[in-house]
Amino acid sequence: MQQFTYTITDPIGIHARPAGLLVKAAKALDCAVTIQKGDKSVSAVKLMNLMSMGIKQGDTVTVTVEGGDEEAGRRAMEEFFRENL
Repeated sequence: MQQFTYTITDPIGIHARPAGLLVKAAKALDCAVTIQKGDKSVSAVKLMNLMSMGIKQGDTVTVTVEGGDEEAGRRAMEEFFRENL
């Protein structure tokens, strides 16, 4: 299991467009990706669940990558978050 935390910098937070891109990026990986905010946790491939978390600018999330090539998955997700969120 690989994890990292990230503080959202996008002024609107995780809204429809970046959430859709996140789902697409997570589906392309050979591992399971989970996004956690506070006590709520959802799979990164579930668009509606992800959007329902209400993640806003300034919120800190924990991203967990499990199974498959976890190291490559974590690096890919960290890069995605830096570039898009």
